[in-house]
Amino acid sequence: MTIRVLIVDDQDLLRMGLSMVLSAEDDIQVVGEAADGATAVDRAAALQPDVILMDVRMPALDGIEATRQIIAKRPDAKVIILTTFDLDEYAFGGLNAGASGFLLKDAPPIELLAAVRAVATGEATVSPRITRRMLDLYGGKLPVSGSDGSSARLAALTEREREVLIAVGEGLSNPEIASRLFLSESTVKTHVGRILFKLELRDRVQAVILAHREGLV
Repeated sequence: MTIRVLIVDDQDLLRMGLSMVLSAEDDIQVVGEAADGATAVDRAAALQPDVILMDVRMPALDGIEATRQIIAKRPDAKVIILTTFDLDEYAFGGLNAGASGFLLKDAPPIELLAAVRAVATGEATVSPRITRRMLDLYGGKLPVSGSDGSSARLAALTEREREVLIAVGEGLSNPEIASRLFLSESTVKTHVGRILFKLELRDRVQAVILAHREGLV
């Protein structure tokens, strides 16, 4: 499968660099670029890319609103928010708008390629290190629907699935969850898949958000 990618960033050099890295791969095709959010919305509709790399702060329309509009038109669209090392204060808003993860702008090529491929196959791309940093900054600002975590949405989960959801909410990777709960990585992956299905979540990112909203973490 060839992964079709749209690159959205107002910096010409960054778009060029990302395009060079991605275009060098046999299974990835850069189908277009955009320098602002409004153009991104139009090109996402016209080009139907599999993955969109989306900057946050841009002229005309910021990346958060662009993501929201793209997801509203195409719920299955996969958006990766591009952020700086110290995390743009609006990056979490992008995830809340429906993005499938976020990536540091200075991430090494191998991490960029892994993120694009992961998102294209329906997984979230949020490294545990960045997830923990995000939660440090924004976790306290999330609305909590129940301090004891007893939301009706969680009633369908088994006790083990609830434990896995808590670990996901803490930003643990599958290997770390496996080590904590004495499970195999494949079993953890199965549990995560069932959690997403039962709670009707798009991906791991939404699981992190829900875990904090429900007061599990």
